[in-house]
Amino acid sequence: MNKIYNPIKAEWKDVLKRPTQTLAAIEDTVNTIFSEVEQDGDTVISKYTKQFDGVHLDSFLVSESELLQAQALVSEELKQAIQLAKSNIEVFHKAQISEKVAVETTKGVTCWQEKRPIQKVGLYIPGGTAPLFSTILMLAVPATIAGCKEIVLCSPPNKEGKLHPAILYTASLCGVTKIIKAGGIQAIAGLTFGTETVPRVYKIFGPGNQYVTVAKQIATKHGVAIDMPAGPSELLVVADDTANAAFVASDLLSQAEHGIDSQVILVSTSKNMIAAVEKEVALQLEELPRKEIARQAIANSKLIYVEDDQTALDLINEYGPEHYIVCVANEDFYVDNIVNAGSVFIGNYTPESAGDYASGTNHTLPTNGYAKQYSGVNLDSFMKAITFQKINETGIKAIGKAIELMAEAEGLQAHKNAVTLRLNSLK
Repeated sequence: MNKIYNPIKAEWKDVLKRPTQTLAAIEDTVNTIFSEVEQDGDTVISKYTKQFDGVHLDSFLVSESELLQAQALVSEELKQAIQLAKSNIEVFHKAQISEKVAVETTKGVTCWQEKRPIQKVGLYIPGGTAPLFSTILMLAVPATIAGCKEIVLCSPPNKEGKLHPAILYTASLCGVTKIIKAGGIQAIAGLTFGTETVPRVYKIFGPGNQYVTVAKQIATKHGVAIDMPAGPSELLVVADDTANAAFVASDLLSQAEHGIDSQVILVSTSKNMIAAVEKEVALQLEELPRKEIARQAIANSKLIYVEDDQTALDLINEYGPEHYIVCVANEDFYVDNIVNAGSVFIGNYTPESAGDYASGTNHTLPTNGYAKQYSGVNLDSFMKAITFQKINETGIKAIGKAIELMAEAEGLQAHKNAVTLRLNSLK
């Protein structure tokens, strides 16, 4: 890992740079595939599925028989673990249900807000080197609680043209209405435009590689909303001498094994902790089945020493980590003053893995610094807030004159007339 000691503020931008390509480097490829899918639908998805995933499919739609086969292939032990996680995620997301907000702003003027589900949502579930069935829980559970009518799942098939049994089992368990064997840019394009097999949706959710991230951003130019720009995984740990170096190293590696473009960072006010963590990372890395992936991600990662807590916090807020672990004596300072982070994990016994799977919080989070502008996925992500108002005779008399004056000042006479006619009718 790259060790950096007391970087000056002018260097922070370079020190904290993510190992990601720029949007411009990928955008041309995405636009080409989008254009082809819009024009020729399933034929193009089939072409790129063969090119990128190495398999030709006669049908992208997962059948009932495939779902039944998958259910038989998932062990009872794993099913119980998935059920536990699902239960905790349901508890946390049901707690986010909000009541109708109603207020009389002026006598006779009543305004209220109610939430309605987004009717059609698309869930992108990465496959590739790790079948992220846990992401289905994080997306389909709140979508179901919100009341979304169509929940369409896309995930890339393996070389045999199949999806991992745990993906199919979890999707079926969580209320997904249609499962599509397609991934990458072509899947996002299918959800954006609709094809013979892939339904067009109103909003697309889910993490993915840099190509999927850019594809989601391009989808917004075609009238489809997205949850956030969620790209390669990242983790920042702040730790001092009260932390357990082995625990910290395990957390760093847990994110490094996601992919070669993942990034992990340790920020510490202790040079001893940095040395201990570096040693532990090297030891634990050799025991991992995915050590070659983790090794390449570790090459993109940083061990940063700073002299005081305030500098550490300022640097962390500048980075805006997707996952943020706090293992320090001065815990409250780092927790109370963080403003840019996707999800926060506090204390030596709160691994990031808990949030990835079973604590109940959502693991679909903003990456690449977008924690400065975006929240992670939550129940409201699957809903829209609609405002309502009702004005009676007393109300229009109370605010009518103000509306007339403001409309006239803006030169919008028809706006003024809409009020004047009503006021004159009440004379």
